Amino acid sequence: MATIPYHDMVHQQTTLELEPKDLFDYSKRSQWLRAAVLGANDGLISTASLMMGVGAVKRDMKAMILTGFAGLVAGACSMAIREFVSVYSQLDIEVAQIKRDINRRDIVEAEVNSLPNPWQAAAASALAFSLGAIVPLLAASFIKPYRVRILVVAVAVTIALAVFGWLGAALGRAPAVKSTIRVVVGGWMAMAITYGLTMLIGAKGLH
Repeated sequence: MATIPYHDMVHQQTTLELEPKDLFDYSKRSQWLRAAVLGANDGLISTASLMMGVGAVKRDMKAMILTGFAGLVAGACSMAIREFVSVYSQLDIEVAQIKRDINRRDIVEAEVNSLPNPWQAAAASALAFSLGAIVPLLAASFIKPYRVRILVVAVAVTIALAVFGWLGAALGRAPAVKSTIRVVVGGWMAMAITYGLTMLIGAKGLH
């Protein structure tokens, strides 16, 4: 009867012990990573686009700041509510499925406790959105010259988009360059479209 060398047995055992743990860690991390990265990117892009749109037709710094602040508050609330409803719905479905599984009643409580928390997901999403939205607000808060203010906001947002793209790729072990380029280009497109369309409508005049 063939025997397996001792070091191979140890290697196989170690691999089997580590793989479920790694998979579990990445699964848990992805839940928070998704909420955090999406929230920060949404906050950054939507708030910057709103400020750029208003800046296209109104050069007043106060108008841009108020628009950005309103976008921050509204967006953070929207993200929190959306994440809460989404995670709570998922939680209800998973809890119902676990309770229907008669053969696993002994681990129902443990599995339920390990499921995503809707309140935590909502808070994380709102916080991430707010952190992203603060970037263009801070960039525009202390610069009165219109052209310089627009440029500074665009540069600050670009840097933040690159950081968020790289961070999301690093935590998710995805290609960093491709992820960063996608995030930055997407942000530029959103700001450019909002700026251009708002300027076009403003040029036509609304009465």
